[in-house]
Amino acid sequence: MKNLYPQILHHGALQGVTGSCHELRLSEQDGILVDCGLFQGEEAAGQGGRSKVPEINGLNDSWQTIDFPIGHIKALVVSHVHIDHVGRIPYLLAAGFEGPIYCSEPSALLLPLVLEDAVKVGFTRDRRLVERFLKRLQKMIVPLPYGRWQSIETDSDARLDIKLQPAGHILGLAYVECRVKFLSSAIGHLPETGERKPATSNPQRELRMVFSGDLGAPYAPLLPVPRSPYRADVLVLEATYGDRLHEGRRERRQKLRQLIEGALQDRGVVLVPAFSIGRTQELLYELEEIVHRQRDRATSAGLPWDELEIIVDSPLASRFTEAYRQLRPYWDAEARRKVRTGRHPLSFEQLTTIDSHADHEQTVAYLQKTARPCVVIAASGMCSGGRIVNYLKALIGDRRSDVLFVGYQAAGTPGRDIQVYGPRGGYVVLDGKRYPICARIHTIGGYSAHADQQNLVNFVRRMRRRPHTVRLVHGDAEAKQALAARLQQAIAGLLVEIP
Repeated sequence: MKNLYPQILHHGALQGVTGSCHELRLSEQDGILVDCGLFQGEEAAGQGGRSKVPEINGLNDSWQTIDFPIGHIKALVVSHVHIDHVGRIPYLLAAGFEGPIYCSEPSALLLPLVLEDAVKVGFTRDRRLVERFLKRLQKMIVPLPYGRWQSIETDSDARLDIKLQPAGHILGLAYVECRVKFLSSAIGHLPETGERKPATSNPQRELRMVFSGDLGAPYAPLLPVPRSPYRADVLVLEATYGDRLHEGRRERRQKLRQLIEGALQDRGVVLVPAFSIGRTQELLYELEEIVHRQRDRATSAGLPWDELEIIVDSPLASRFTEAYRQLRPYWDAEARRKVRTGRHPLSFEQLTTIDSHADHEQTVAYLQKTARPCVVIAASGMCSGGRIVNYLKALIGDRRSDVLFVGYQAAGTPGRDIQVYGPRGGYVVLDGKRYPICARIHTIGGYSAHADQQNLVNFVRRMRRRPHTVRLVHGDAEAKQALAARLQQAIAGLLVEIP
């Protein structure tokens, strides 16, 4: 039986929230990828055994292989630069991909920073090899302005244009609109429904597929509110928080302030594991606002708010924060208004950044000895590596310490273990050693940059021409099932698929 096109295939983010990689297949000769992300936690362990991949300028093997054909892939479209959406790009290049990498203009600035770090961690620290990889990457990146159609070259009767639209979450994120046109003889069905269409006198038929990437929550710090596309026939929609509702921004900011005040009563350290890009900058923005509002008051520990030290211990986060400052034209109106009044939301007096490893080790030892009240933000966001691990080793057994989670913790990561077992007096394994959890553990879900269930439903409902099919990815089974039920309840006749 002849294959019917277009097809949507998934090479990641099906059984969980990492490894995002989706393919729009137009013909045997033509297709594009939307994202090519790294698997993490249990999802990484479940990808199978180690297999050799070709070297990329001396950077070689890993189990994060490209285990699907790519000879027909004409382009990679990047929704945003979080590692679970771009971390397999080095492996894609190793497998022979030589096409363009389309992304938004902010992402074009951020992507080399993310992948430079990924290559150093996962492949090599040989500066010459890293620079060779980055030089190749830069030649492949094609920045696109928001809201403009870009044609993708094809080898068949299929015609494809893509358009990026801002979607919150982090600076540069875009959902991807795909406009597909076929000669009438090439059309066999509407995607994913199997509905056959008769030939028409119209020589072309246009279909719209939309890939959401990671939709942002409305009113997130720094970021404009995401807006729905005018139309879609098929929507591939993330479902990370498809079973939850977030607190409002005012409530979560108040909760953050109260948590810090409570933590400082015993003059302990507040540890915040956070991704270097996105979450760190949003936290700094909110902390600057809290300090500004409370500057004439003292905390419950007697420490003046404007003397509370906020430490960012991550060279990568510092580089991203500087890049965020360069991207001020993409900030929302509120953030730009603060800058005009002389405030600096990402560079304020109470902020200390730590770059060198020696300074990092000294800071960990000092805080372990003195338990000086402060807030420490360090990567990684799921505690699976990075400098936060050393802080946890030193301080998670101290009852004066507090650990605050502000983002999703994937199953199988130390962050999830701390979140689940910490309140029970359990332990966490860090670098092969058990550490009892005596610190207080907190979670503020509202600081997730992901849209919650209602935001996701609204994204679909606010389309002028709604999709006939929504396909849910990037979520645990419970989240996808809950979101599917809610979507079908809210939109009559909608077909919701969980592949």
